[in-house]
Amino acid sequence: MSRWQKLFDHNERLFWALHSIGWVGFALVYYIGSFLHDMRSIWFFIIILNAYAGWLLTIPLRYIFRWARQQSLLKMLCVIFASCYAIALVWAIVKNVNYWEIYKHGYRPDEWYMYTTNTINSLLMIMCWTGLYFGIKNFQMLQKEKQAALKATTMAHQAHIKMLRYQLNPHFLFNTLNAISTLILMKNNQTAEAMVTRLSHFLRYSLDNDPIKRVPLAKEIEALRLYLDIEKVRFDDRLQVVWEIEPRCEKALVPSMILQPLIENSIKYAISKLTQGGTISISAKVFASDLLIDVADNGPGAEIDAGKLVREHGVGLPNIRERLQSLYGRDFSFVIANNQPTGLRISIRIPYELKEASND
Repeated sequence: MSRWQKLFDHNERLFWALHSIGWVGFALVYYIGSFLHDMRSIWFFIIILNAYAGWLLTIPLRYIFRWARQQSLLKMLCVIFASCYAIALVWAIVKNVNYWEIYKHGYRPDEWYMYTTNTINSLLMIMCWTGLYFGIKNFQMLQKEKQAALKATTMAHQAHIKMLRYQLNPHFLFNTLNAISTLILMKNNQTAEAMVTRLSHFLRYSLDNDPIKRVPLAKEIEALRLYLDIEKVRFDDRLQVVWEIEPRCEKALVPSMILQPLIENSIKYAISKLTQGGTISISAKVFASDLLIDVADNGPGAEIDAGKLVREHGVGLPNIRERLQSLYGRDFSFVIANNQPTGLRISIRIPYELKEASND
């Protein structure tokens, strides 16, 4: 938040600062305009008195206008004009008294109503003060409405990202629990205990990380290894994993849990379909200013139409595409293609960004 925004957030400080600056400016302009009139110190003293009187007399207008803003439009306009005229009349009298009693050394006009001369000029000055007051107030209101709308949009955007982030496929959890129960029935308690431990670590990672924030790829890979260790209990030697991660990619920031649905997709539609099992390849490299991530399998592949899977009816892959679009706008790519010679390849391109030292 900038200094000006902080200042606008403190109405009291802002009012007194602008109020004082305005009347100091009035005195300065008045003095500069008097160079051809009178340069004596007594005239400068009169200017100071008149500016100070204006400073004092316009203070009540703030509280009058605050009340008037709550009234109907017609009543508000009547109150504004009446109060401005009353203050202008008093200010005109004060200025005339200063002029005749101090500057003219006690000279008094013949008629009392002469003390009200130049009321129109004073009214114009008070109306300028009023215009600035309402202009600043309206600007503050617009700023608050803009900030409220921006905050609402941001909250909706974050809620959307969190919703997408937490739409994990429940089949994984059900399958894992079933596998654990099977291991227990088979009295393979040691493997079941290890599987429960991995599952707890994986769920803790998936729930603890803020979906709005990004994490280093190394942490994402660590969570993926837990996930794959759990799946290997189910598939045993039928699941092979090949990692090709460039060292400098490990500190690159990626959305948390962005790769798990890709691995799950490969296991569900590739590994589980192959009698002899299959291989999932996970690679990450840096090209120019981008981070390139590939997840490929050697399964039966899939029918692709306009860059989307024909069977894409779940939330996994569409979820990832929406999350990437929410986080990166147009600065990303999400490509689904058939792998060679068989299988499916999903490629992600996002900006290569490193974790700042202050966040370590």
